[in-house]
Amino acid sequence: YQNLLQLVSIAHLEGFYYKPRIDLDILRKYADGLIALTACMSGQIPRLLLANQFEAAQKQLSWFQDVFGPDRFYLELQYQQLAEQRNLNRNLAKLAAQNGIPLVATNDVHYLNREDAEAHDVLLCIQTGKTIEDTNRMRFSTSEFYLKTPAEMEEIFFDYPEALENTLKIAERCNVHLELGEFHMPQFQLPAGTQEKLTTEKYLEQLCRQAIVDKGLTWDEVREKRLLFELSIINQMGFPGYFLIVRDFVHFAKREQIMVGPGRGSAAGSLVAYLLGITNLDPIEHGLLFERFLNPERISMPDIDIDFCFERRGEVISYVRKRFGEDRVAQIITFGTMAARAAVRDVGRVLGISYGEVDRVAKLIPRELGISIADAIAHSPDLQELIQSNPKIAQLMKIAVKIEGFPRHASTHAAGVVISGEPLTKFLPLSRSNEDEIITQFTMEDIESLGLLKMDFLGLRTLTVLRDTQVLIEQNRGQKVSIDKISLNDFRTYEDLAQGHTLGIFQLESAGIRRLLMRLQPETIGDLTALVALYRPGPLGSGMDDDFIKARHGQKEISYLHPLLEPILKETYGVILYQEQVMKIVSSLGGFTLGQADLVRRAMGKKKPEVLAAMRQQFIQGAIAHGILEQIAVSIFDLLEYFAGYGYNKSHSAAYALIVYQTAYFKTN
Repeated sequence: YQNLLQLVSIAHLEGFYYKPRIDLDILRKYADGLIALTACMSGQIPRLLLANQFEAAQKQLSWFQDVFGPDRFYLELQYQQLAEQRNLNRNLAKLAAQNGIPLVATNDVHYLNREDAEAHDVLLCIQTGKTIEDTNRMRFSTSEFYLKTPAEMEEIFFDYPEALENTLKIAERCNVHLELGEFHMPQFQLPAGTQEKLTTEKYLEQLCRQAIVDKGLTWDEVREKRLLFELSIINQMGFPGYFLIVRDFVHFAKREQIMVGPGRGSAAGSLVAYLLGITNLDPIEHGLLFERFLNPERISMPDIDIDFCFERRGEVISYVRKRFGEDRVAQIITFGTMAARAAVRDVGRVLGISYGEVDRVAKLIPRELGISIADAIAHSPDLQELIQSNPKIAQLMKIAVKIEGFPRHASTHAAGVVISGEPLTKFLPLSRSNEDEIITQFTMEDIESLGLLKMDFLGLRTLTVLRDTQVLIEQNRGQKVSIDKISLNDFRTYEDLAQGHTLGIFQLESAGIRRLLMRLQPETIGDLTALVALYRPGPLGSGMDDDFIKARHGQKEISYLHPLLEPILKETYGVILYQEQVMKIVSSLGGFTLGQADLVRRAMGKKKPEVLAAMRQQFIQGAIAHGILEQIAVSIFDLLEYFAGYGYNKSHSAAYALIVYQTAYFKTN
């Protein structure tokens, strides 16, 4: 498997010319542990046999025998009802007998079922820019390139029983075990002179303690307890090096005056991340939870996403490559797929249906994110009528359904970067992007399954604007303004926001959010945090925004199902707005730890009834133990289930609310 990864990577990185290629010397170098088959009619030996170049075929066969030995090289038989294949198979069998090489029967599969041949033909036309009527185009001459059943293969190769038996022998010999679920963290190199004195755990704590002094923080028992708790979980889960790695490249960015965002996602809930300068929000001050970020009850890699100045993000990635090694850092591949409307338009063009007709059909598919063609047909009487009355449209939709969701192109993920402590080709194959950047061939999800360190380096244009603003202030006014030290209680800034003066303000330029902002009348950073969380389809569709705003302005009485809910929901006027509030309620009223409460929140969000049933019962029993009536406990859990799907990550809201405020502050002042 390791050799296969090397071959595939070399073919893409060094040998690519219209398609990935390797030469025979490279194949010889990485042949150990691999089984070689001679491929379809386009393979080297089959091509020579088809051209009656028997001596050259024998010479090539001897080379493969020498490289792969007697038990890892097979002559491959295929039959898709192509006339030339019969003679080719006879010649391959003859070569096998003459040289003592085993045969293997294989299936040249390009689509799953026989009836998919038409959709495959259309896909080829989409790929090559042709129409189905074009006589001068790539096409498969039979519909036999589908996955045949064992019975069909036995019927085809009845006179080569040993070739069929060898399919099983090869399958039994392929026993790759990927170590999924294990983490492969790069080692963080401690500064010179400290290795013998400090462990990574001690060094991490030392940096946090120093930051308390450097930031001039008022330290109290709450913060001390939180710091010790976070450090214990980080160390217990084996992630101190992770935090030191992130701190390293964030500090590089700041040294080079590359703007870094105040935080993104749940990482803003970590006091350690704040002390290390990774985030710029005090989670104690903002009421953010560490367990929402790193749950001791759920072993998974931390996920710290960082926003950088859009124009200089590449410099940070280049630094990480130099710091950890060019062969250990890569950006991540992503695959663009055929969405419903695109599939309909592409198939319509290939079938030669007029643009007007295809456009009419495509526009009957809602623009709703993720909607499938099947869903659109089920909910659209107009589409159903078109399909029933027009055979061309029926054929179009039948094929479009089959190719919908297929990968259309590969590109570089907008933010994903993988960092390894060893060469990446030990774990995954590499490729090259259209921009000539080295990228992985595995997607983000696969990389996470392999336990590799994946991070999002996002480029945020607003940070570039904020950088330019500070430069212009210094040039034009002679004032050096530090964005991290501006007052968060500037009356004029909130006044401008309340009046809807949001042109150029981060995330507040749309008419919808401007209306919500003016109804809200923000006065604090906490109000802006709520605004970011409220302006989403779920809360807006459920009426949460109305409940929140009416209660805020005293137009609606705030009530709680139980007094224990008040300290948790008071900041949001009785509305369950944040995921962290769900966690606090489950913990405070149900007796769960915050880590367990996060698992409940996740189960509610994913609507897993079998998991939730046990959690519901545990919550009710815990609530009763806290003196809450069973009926009230049931109602509270029902309420949590309802709002869990709408709740938003407060850590992310708070971080982005800070960017909202910063842009508004500079505009106003």
